[in-house]
Amino acid sequence: MLERDGRWLMQLRDSIPGIVAPGCWGLFGGHLDSGETPEQAVRRELIEEIGWPAGELNFWRSHTNERRVAHLFLGPLTVPLEQLQLLEGEAMALVRSAELLSGRIWSEAVQEFRPLAPGLGEALGPLLKPH
Repeated sequence: MLERDGRWLMQLRDSIPGIVAPGCWGLFGGHLDSGETPEQAVRRELIEEIGWPAGELNFWRSHTNERRVAHLFLGPLTVPLEQLQLLEGEAMALVRSAELLSGRIWSEAVQEFRPLAPGLGEALGPLLKPH
């Protein structure tokens, strides 16, 4: 979870049948390679997916459901969105917490609302809900 100006960086996943959550909004990241720690994996994935070597990343929590274990990290996005290269996915956007809580996010790229990836709202809930 990368944050800039009170908004979170999200990826609109490719609409390719057979991938996890096609056409849904998710986080940049991916699977761990053999021998990789979760932090090494997220840093590698950020370079592969947006061409950005993240600075500060802090482990926040792990979330498990029947499909996967997600290791979530928090950190600042220290560059403007325009300086990132979208190398994987249909689009990226900086999204307010209220939009994430709604479960649907507008995509300028495809000109429609798209849902969050299954389980993502549940995983992010403790971060987004007002205390």
